[in-house]
Amino acid sequence: MKVAIGSDLKGYELKEHIKEYLNSLGYEIQDMTLEKELDFFDVTCKIAKAIQEKKVDRGIVIDEYGVGSFIVANKHKGIICANVFDEHSAKMTRRHNNSTMITIGSGIVGVRLAEKIAEIFLASEYDGGRHQIRVDMLNKLW
Repeated sequence: MKVAIGSDLKGYELKEHIKEYLNSLGYEIQDMTLEKELDFFDVTCKIAKAIQEKKVDRGIVIDEYGVGSFIVANKHKGIICANVFDEHSAKMTRRHNNSTMITIGSGIVGVRLAEKIAEIFLASEYDGGRHQIRVDMLNKLW
């Protein structure tokens, strides 16, 4: 699976750690933040575009609180993104919402929890079925 990851300055250190962690699990990681000074708005747009163009399968954005990048991601057609703070939410946003992106707040989530959030998000699959009705409703908003 190809995964785009990116951050702003406040999320850069955690992003670097998660990037290495996911690499060790065998994921193909595309780092969209090669320079530390990139704004979360810009990196979120880069990752959303990569998903839209099917260059990557999923995306993870890390900023200080996750909220700003979450808002930006959901403005992109066909992107369903969740701001995630725990393992259960990481799993359920994939299973029930078919989310292709998550955001993580480095000022809220520690390193070990961020590892588990990313790992579970990427390992989880969409359940489909009764959940497709909501996903279709979300996709009609664009």
